[in-house]
Amino acid sequence: MTTPLNDQALDQLFREARSFNAYLDKPVEETQLHAIWDLMKFGPTSANCLPARMIWCKSDAAKRKLAALAMPSNGEKIMSAPVTVIIGMDLEFYEQLPELFPHADARSWFVGNDALIEKTAFRNSSLQGAYFMLAARALGLDTGPMSGFDNKSVDEAFFAGTNIQSNFICTLGYGDDSSIFDRSPRPDFDRFNSVA
Repeated sequence: MTTPLNDQALDQLFREARSFNAYLDKPVEETQLHAIWDLMKFGPTSANCLPARMIWCKSDAAKRKLAALAMPSNGEKIMSAPVTVIIGMDLEFYEQLPELFPHADARSWFVGNDALIEKTAFRNSSLQGAYFMLAARALGLDTGPMSGFDNKSVDEAFFAGTNIQSNFICTLGYGDDSSIFDRSPRPDFDRFNSVA
């Protein structure tokens, strides 16, 4: 049986964690990117399908290319962050299933079923994006998830020649506290939940 995390850990992951709009001038090292992946890859996905494909825009050139495809305010956020990650979804994820899920012929569940492929890729890459944010927070980093960009243009610029499509983007670094608003409301359980 596992032990519940203490309040300090829960604060860092959830209660005190925020989405940042700007970052301190402090680099994020490539070893930290690997450490994030090495945590997030353990988050559950359907049949261990792991459809997320991520591009970690760390160079000025990559960040400029991405920022040009985002709405202006998001472009500023991208340029201020040490790293911005494009969380994509591989629409041929099922080709990896013989290795990733050897317990059954899971590949055959998807071949030729475009609606199931798209739904599975989107849902599970979104889950992996959330695992990415929690892993980053667990390692002492901050994030800022965003839409507000031209998905088609990002796909052409970063995923050309593949079956990968962008889902969302997320900045990564050490957050600048002056860039965040007061926390928005988080309602109590009874408002949005019921127990059947």
